[in-house]
Amino acid sequence: MSRYEAVVIGASAGGLDALKTLLTRLPGDFSLPIAAVLHLHRNTKEELINILHRAIQLTVKYAQDKEKIKKGCVYIAPPDYHLLIEDDKTFSLSVDEYVNFSRPSIDVLFESASDAFRERVIGIILTGANRDGAMGLKRIKERGGTAIVENPQSAQYPDMPSAAIAETQVDYILDIDEIAGKINGLLGGYKCKIS
Repeated sequence: MSRYEAVVIGASAGGLDALKTLLTRLPGDFSLPIAAVLHLHRNTKEELINILHRAIQLTVKYAQDKEKIKKGCVYIAPPDYHLLIEDDKTFSLSVDEYVNFSRPSIDVLFESASDAFRERVIGIILTGANRDGAMGLKRIKERGGTAIVENPQSAQYPDMPSAAIAETQVDYILDIDEIAGKINGLLGGYKCKIS
């Protein structure tokens, strides 16, 4: 059985294109749940879900408070809400203060994922023009999880990947079109435990 139970992704400026590129390369029977934070305008609603839904094979939806995490689903943090993963593998939404000038904050999702899944989570930082996610990815790595960062040299905006690399010893630095293949390789074709 695979050691992994979840994937968490953070992206900011240029993030929709990067996330779409990554997700289109995952198979329709991908065996882990994916939770993602994109820094979006608070008025962004269903158009984001529709764009991703048309592009990828997996189910895409905004995460809901108290929702049980299911495999093969891509959960997006709703605009203007922090997204957290609880110990019982459900989501919670928060309107607490902005973190790194952001709500949702990547750090908030990643830190809660590291608490819930410990070494069984893969954290991924994509393009962005700030530092959000650097501390959260460090926490994932400290808890034994796997840290992947988009190559700053090829990212649309290098600041966020560079900040993550400066903060922690990441496992893999990859171009955006290489990340899905690495995830699949890490999973080794196994299914996860979450049903």
